[in-house]
Amino acid sequence: QVQLVESGGGLVQAGGSLRLSCAASGRTFSSYAMGWFHQAPGKEREFVAFITWNGGSTYYADSVKGRFTISRDNAKNTVYLQMNSPKPEDTAVYYCAAENTVVAGTAVWEYDYWGQGTQVTVSS
Repeated sequence: QVQLVESGGGLVQAGGSLRLSCAASGRTFSSYAMGWFHQAPGKEREFVAFITWNGGSTYYADSVKGRFTISRDNAKNTVYLQMNSPKPEDTAVYYCAAENTVVAGTAVWEYDYWGQGTQVTVSS
């Protein structure tokens, strides 16, 4: 069982920066691939980025590639999403998720555990 708690959301100006954190409970965090998703009002939850269990590989949605960076610190049981140059269309609730595998996927159904989400609002 893994419990995930996101933090770091808030209001940010377009072109600024924001870092989201996701703290995980459990001793097996390092065996999970981790992902970030977002969900805007009235829209489906969408993939943003994932990172493999050891941080060796990352993958991003085209919409955030070059602007967002996912990373993890297994010693702290934490995964991060650095959001640089956010745009108003990035406004959404951001969720972190854990998948019990070494390589994560991009589909919601692939993930086993989810956090409660943190709101990010990007003003123009």
